[in-house]
Amino acid sequence: MTDEETTQDVKASEELESKNAENLANKFRLIAGEEIHMTKKPSIFAFVGMYGLGILVLGLHFMFGRADTLGEDSEGIMALIYAFIDLTTSDTMSFSFILVMLFVTWMNRLLNTSTSGKWVTIWLLLVSFTPLIIQIDDFIFFITDLFGEGKGDFIGIDYNFYLFGIAYTGLFFALTIYYQNSFHYAITSDAVIFEHSFLLSRSHRRILFDRISEVIVERTPVGTVFGYATVSILTDSGVGIVDETMGAAGAVNMPGTAENSDDTAAEKAKKSFLRSFVGILTYQRTIRTVRPDPKHCFYSVRNWDKCKMLLNEMHKKHSQSNLLSDLKDSISSNNDA
Repeated sequence: MTDEETTQDVKASEELESKNAENLANKFRLIAGEEIHMTKKPSIFAFVGMYGLGILVLGLHFMFGRADTLGEDSEGIMALIYAFIDLTTSDTMSFSFILVMLFVTWMNRLLNTSTSGKWVTIWLLLVSFTPLIIQIDDFIFFITDLFGEGKGDFIGIDYNFYLFGIAYTGLFFALTIYYQNSFHYAITSDAVIFEHSFLLSRSHRRILFDRISEVIVERTPVGTVFGYATVSILTDSGVGIVDETMGAAGAVNMPGTAENSDDTAAEKAKKSFLRSFVGILTYQRTIRTVRPDPKHCFYSVRNWDKCKMLLNEMHKKHSQSNLLSDLKDSISSNNDA
């Protein structure tokens, strides 16, 4: 390799590093003179619970799709369950499937785990009500066809458990991968930065080192096996402490359900029923506790020990006690001089 080629390679490498540094500065919105010491993102195993939820939904689709054949060899309670599924399932509709999916949605929301986010709940509700939506579409076509105005189904397909199960699960896995890659963390020379961008949701949090009161490391059994842990930062302002909600605030604030003075008794009963129904689906327990939030912590990251060590070092460097110590040493040096 000639000297000219070597010089060109060095220039290309420097340009690439400069471009990467510029991209990181824009992503984390760095201020002038700020340098990045470390960047992190969640491990590929961070959201294994979401993949488990997707497999559960896929399994329910296959179970209901084969309910008529599986029930033949079942005994006891399982035989009764499959008999109930068979009685409440037709070629285009399964009331028992809707009830089971609504129960899964409610339990997932109630437990308030890493799979209890709003977009996951919306996906579960979509899966739950799709058979009903298709059935309503068929009913509308049936009614309009009686009057000679039927122009075909708007949706035009029946609910196939295998097809929709695979399609919805594939969509959920794709969104989960996208969601997993939407978190970016950085430790800079001045602060800790948490960046999140998913669908229409955006968040950016910047925490100065002197605001940190405690650094906590949490390792789950799965994290111990696969070599990752969650590093949480607590501050006096409450960062790192999460409210686990118990209640039905979503139902109370649901548009169109507020009672008016001119409402009839029927309208009041209708709105009360809607609030109760949505309240049951969105019910959660409330506990003010330290629970890792992927938006505000180093969630399930690898090399977590280096991350914790750097946080402690930067916190010590920027703490008031360390600054006072440096000031004291500076004054002592000046007096000695």
